[in-house]
Amino acid sequence: MSDKKNRKNNNRNNNMDEDFNPKFRKVRKKVCPLCADKNLILDFKNADQLKKFISDKGKILPRRATGACAKHQRDITLAVKRARQIAVLPYTQE
Repeated sequence: MSDKKNRKNNNRNNNMDEDFNPKFRKVRKKVCPLCADKNLILDFKNADQLKKFISDKGKILPRRATGACAKHQRDITLAVKRARQIAVLPYTQE
């Protein structure tokens, strides 16, 4: 019984790199969708475009979720608020 456990542990250790640490994964940094595509212009009248940046409950998603830079996150927030004001987007989803 203990032989099986030792074999599993040995196989696991042989496959891993020496620098591998499960607590510290290298997470790829998100790229701002508005910075990546220079042709993409944020428009508060385009509801389909703004739906990418709001949750299913109608809340504005944070930067860590959207991957937007600070400048564009402010633009997203302003566009969503303007779209809500002119009734293109609802304030809440039910």
